[in-house]
Amino acid sequence: MHFLYPAFLFALLTFAIPVLIHLFNFRRYQKVYFSNVQFLKEIQEQQSSRKNLKERLILASRLLAVTFLVLAFAKPYIPGQNSANAGKQQAVSIFVDNSYSMQTPNSEGSLLDGAKRRAKEIASAYSINDSFQLLTQDFEGKHQRFVNRDEFNDAVDAIKISPQSRLLQQIISRQQSLLNMHKEGARSLYVISDFQKNMAGSQSVKADTGQHISLVQLKASTLPNVAVDSVALLSAIHRPGESEKLVVRLHNYAGETAEKIPLKLLVNGAQKALGSYTIKARAVQYDTITFSGLQAGWQRAEISLQDNPVTFDNQFYFSFNVRQQMPVLLIDGGTPNPYLNAVFAADPFFNARHVPDGNIDYASLNTYPLIVLSDLNAISTGLAQQLKTYVNKGGTLLVFPSNDADLTSYRALLEPLNAAYPEKLLIGDTKVSGINLQNQVFKNIFEDFPQNPDLPVVKKYYTLSSSSNNRSENIMFLPGRLPFWTGYSSGRGKVYVSAVALDEDFSNLPRHALFLPVMFRIALLSGHDQPLFYTLGADETIEVPPVQTNPKQLLKLVKQGQSIIPEVKQEEGSTLLYMADRLQETGIYDLKKQDSTVAVIAFNDNRSESDLSYLSGSELSALVPRAATVLASGKASLKSMVTESNFGLQLWKLCIILALIFLGVEIALIRFFKTDRQQVSQPV
Repeated sequence: MHFLYPAFLFALLTFAIPVLIHLFNFRRYQKVYFSNVQFLKEIQEQQSSRKNLKERLILASRLLAVTFLVLAFAKPYIPGQNSANAGKQQAVSIFVDNSYSMQTPNSEGSLLDGAKRRAKEIASAYSINDSFQLLTQDFEGKHQRFVNRDEFNDAVDAIKISPQSRLLQQIISRQQSLLNMHKEGARSLYVISDFQKNMAGSQSVKADTGQHISLVQLKASTLPNVAVDSVALLSAIHRPGESEKLVVRLHNYAGETAEKIPLKLLVNGAQKALGSYTIKARAVQYDTITFSGLQAGWQRAEISLQDNPVTFDNQFYFSFNVRQQMPVLLIDGGTPNPYLNAVFAADPFFNARHVPDGNIDYASLNTYPLIVLSDLNAISTGLAQQLKTYVNKGGTLLVFPSNDADLTSYRALLEPLNAAYPEKLLIGDTKVSGINLQNQVFKNIFEDFPQNPDLPVVKKYYTLSSSSNNRSENIMFLPGRLPFWTGYSSGRGKVYVSAVALDEDFSNLPRHALFLPVMFRIALLSGHDQPLFYTLGADETIEVPPVQTNPKQLLKLVKQGQSIIPEVKQEEGSTLLYMADRLQETGIYDLKKQDSTVAVIAFNDNRSESDLSYLSGSELSALVPRAATVLASGKASLKSMVTESNFGLQLWKLCIILALIFLGVEIALIRFFKTDRQQVSQPV
């Protein structure tokens, strides 16, 4: 047994008080005058033995009452597993999970309501002089300081649901770093959560074993839930009035089949499609939704599910831009290529602009989905560097070598992009031997492809190097599967390289029937618009086309009167927006520069919260080895459990009860133990 305040044991010197009372009060004798004491002898002997017994019992009860009263002030306890710091001032960090899954209903209203109650119970188990620090999924700056218990309880009451979702490793690391700032006294941390499996991460949690960790798991019922994980549009470039195909990824997170889940697609507030889906347990299902009738401009789209009782992930937002025209940049040696001009003049949707290689506005390259190089004898180092940046950011580059190409400069451009480059010129009549119908360029072009097609005739061509890029795809090839026109993925963009110049001295490709559809398909596949959506808490940086700003013309995100000013950084060919934790609400926001809309950006919640499956107690214990205790969170209060864990088995209440009992015994002895009963015996 140990004592929290052993100094109070000096009060045991008060034993002298009942002893002195016993000596100077009970030892006072009363004189009794009687004519003959012969008859009193037997009576006096009987009274003396009863009186001595009573006095000793009263003295013992008083000594025991004083003993247990002193022990109560010294606070005795039987040490528990974490009671080494008992009696010291404590610094306590308590994490309250306020992610979307904590909206799950239970007997207390919701899991978040239960988490708030248990946070207060933990705080009540500590001394009023201890310091407390609250942490939530938001990692807010105001929660980094230590406060007293009353301020802590007020902060707990103000907690609201957050879109953030963090790993257990991030949470414990943040708590321990904050506790390390509080260097005085003992330190403990608590994590109150439903502990979804997505919190575990891929490895065990690394924690400082000097700070004890208590994991308080709230029991949640398993509920059915279906959500839209992501969407993708099959067309990179969107034209007014054309049909669009949207691929939707549906995920059933429950352990049972979801029957006939209704789905609705809205674009600019107008309903475009309806559907009903049955998804097997724990399965992912893809479906393609076709819609049309779009006007030029930004499209604000929303997919809505009817899936109860879990509703926080029933909406999915995305946005995209339908262009009135598509800009194409044609870079040449000073003389526009007539074949390229003819191709892009055939459709008014394409807005082709040609510039000589010495007069390029590098800052505007990122505004062109497609850049075509043709008839350049040499590629300057500056242009090569800018084109590398352009492709890595998602642009599409199409390269036709010139009749008299400087092969070294072409290699300097294409080799860093993991694309094949022209090595040497071969002269000799040959013919394209085949085309790759599985390539994206040829999909949906031919209704019926002939057995012996008329393919381009080649008079001379450049041999292309073998590329280390395993994502290369031939569009057309020469005999022996030699590349004639091929494409490569590089960074976020694409590079297409031709083995011939756009000159009839090389081949009849510029006048061939395949040339125009292939060029159109490359152009329509070359869109590098911003992503359809971003995820709150995961995507903190947003890239948009370059926007010039100044202190009087700030960029801001606007939604229904809500205005957020992000941090802006200008990069070569793009503008970066840093959101950090400024954005807390899902939906579709307009990015505005003064009154003009620069872009429309959609934000969704992290779908990791949609999986309502939870870690077991044994899994939690294994996740944080040696440093953690898993506390079962039932209907009973956590106060006694935390007290016993941190301070051992408290005995001061028992001491008070025993002190009161012995005081009661003393009173009973004084009142009811009579020693004056006379028994007179007659002599014979």
